[in-house]
Amino acid sequence: MRRPLWRAIFVGGWEDAVLGGGRVVGAIMAVMGLLLLLVGGAWLLLSTTTPAAKVLGFFLLAVIILPLLGVGIYLLFRGQAEVKDYAEVQKQRMVLNMVETRGKVRIADIALEINGTRDQVQKYIYDLVGKGLFTGYVNWNEGVLLAQQASELSERKTCPNCGGALELAGKGVVTCPYCGSEIFLRPTA
Repeated sequence: MRRPLWRAIFVGGWEDAVLGGGRVVGAIMAVMGLLLLLVGGAWLLLSTTTPAAKVLGFFLLAVIILPLLGVGIYLLFRGQAEVKDYAEVQKQRMVLNMVETRGKVRIADIALEINGTRDQVQKYIYDLVGKGLFTGYVNWNEGVLLAQQASELSERKTCPNCGGALELAGKGVVTCPYCGSEIFLRPTA
């Protein structure tokens, strides 16, 4: 649940104050642009001014008001996309924190904690592995995810789950041919 902007700024939680800030600015700019467009357009159409004044009015409309409206709409939609992206990052952070602090976590527990599906959990895990933030292994059949040090995994020649022989290539994801566990290794530089 998001806190009111004033509370986020004065009490704490700067992330809430900054997150989606473009959305607020965009909404203000879009409303101002729309109001100026309506007022200026009505003035141009209904007034009996000279042709030179009307040309100046159309010029101001095209150069100032329409870009203001366009940038406002762009910022509004971009701010909404930032909020969605941030929510995804928060869920990935929750998954990583759960696994790193507990060591062994059931996939179903992770899905419940993040209010997501098993497929979302799998996507987050693969993304964390791809970013080099997580090493360990998962047994999708049993629904268990375990964190382990990368050095422990790369030195092993056997599956940490079943003990079957493995050929660890050094980076990426290695699947055990015996139990189907996936071993995630941090890429070596």
